[in-house]
Amino acid sequence: MNIKKCNAASLFILFAVSLLLFLFLSPFWLKTVTDSAYGKSIPAKNKNHDAGNAVVNANNQFAFDLYFKLKDKEDNIFFSPWSISSALVMTYEGARGKTAQEMQSVLHFPKDDGIRRASFKEINDRINKKDKKYKLSTANALWAQQAYPFLPEYKNLIQQYYGGKITNLDFIKDAEKSRKIINTWVEQQTNNKIKDLIPPDILGPLTRLVITNAIYFKGNWLTQFNKKNTKKADFKIEPARTVKVQMMSLTRKKFNYAEADKLQILELPYNGEELSMLVLLPKENNLKFAENYLNQEKLNELKNSLAEQQVDVYIPKFKLETKYMMKSTLKEMGMPTAFSSFADFSGMDGTQKLKIDAVIHKAFVDVNEEGTEAAAATAVIITEKAVQRPSKKIIFRADHPFIFIIQETKTGNILFMGRVVNPSK
Repeated sequence: MNIKKCNAASLFILFAVSLLLFLFLSPFWLKTVTDSAYGKSIPAKNKNHDAGNAVVNANNQFAFDLYFKLKDKEDNIFFSPWSISSALVMTYEGARGKTAQEMQSVLHFPKDDGIRRASFKEINDRINKKDKKYKLSTANALWAQQAYPFLPEYKNLIQQYYGGKITNLDFIKDAEKSRKIINTWVEQQTNNKIKDLIPPDILGPLTRLVITNAIYFKGNWLTQFNKKNTKKADFKIEPARTVKVQMMSLTRKKFNYAEADKLQILELPYNGEELSMLVLLPKENNLKFAENYLNQEKLNELKNSLAEQQVDVYIPKFKLETKYMMKSTLKEMGMPTAFSSFADFSGMDGTQKLKIDAVIHKAFVDVNEEGTEAAAATAVIITEKAVQRPSKKIIFRADHPFIFIIQETKTGNILFMGRVVNPSK
């Protein structure tokens, strides 16, 4: 996987953070929801709970799997598992046989078609709901080679359950013009934060379909940091290595907080209190103590232990831009057939001519005194197979590598996930 590093001074000191953005799911369609502070199951009446939870759990498990696949590359990490899952579930709907089996195993999609499709529709509708105190939106689009005989049932399914509007382009005669049209759509859906998602020379005469997802988030902190209190401070990359950062601070404020043996955890709510950031800070300068909690069971245990306490908070400002060419990573995770001459996407066109040539993902995040802005986009390139492609005073000082999670306070469907390896980059 290729990673495009953030634009910054040439610093080779490493700092780590991971960011996960969890999606809000309304109790109107969940039978149980999770209380943000204590993780308690709360009964509700709608029977779609199991369906919704199945997709949330699938997305979160993929997020954790992908994080651990990326973490050994000593650099910042940031991605949107929801964007990747959204693009690939539309691809999965056309997969058959071994191709579908491998994709389901890697992405953990519910095997039941009705549950999977209805749940994605419910979640996307919830993301795009109106009258929020924050900005959160997602969009899907398909870009098809004009006159190529995609099955009407596949096109109708994508439009009905995933809102994927299909636009015909001419990759054969003008791939570059097609690329610019798709990239412009991505820019529009991400408030111009994701530019040039598809690089030159990726599309060509054998491109038959490009499946895209875009997601955008902007939220202010419920309790904002005062810019006057932001000061230069040391951030300890390692015990003997530091870098200067702009350190934000909030003192003598009440937040949901908990401690484990070698870990502090803090919840910072966004305006509207439907989204929050969870920050997992090792007590020692070793991210493994935080990464040990990156699974559903242990993370829920941490959330269950949160309680409101007065905390002095110190967190650095940072901005990240990342790009991932995901073909090799997804193959290593267990879905090689989709990229091979043995791929079966007959659910798209009734033949076995098609395969995935590339999966491209790009993401952006900016954390500052006011709040957080994040965006991501994913493109799946489908081609014909002829070409391969305590009571005491609590101080929470994040001046060394830490993990943080932005979550929807009700359920926990991960939308963005990342790691900062240097906040000054």
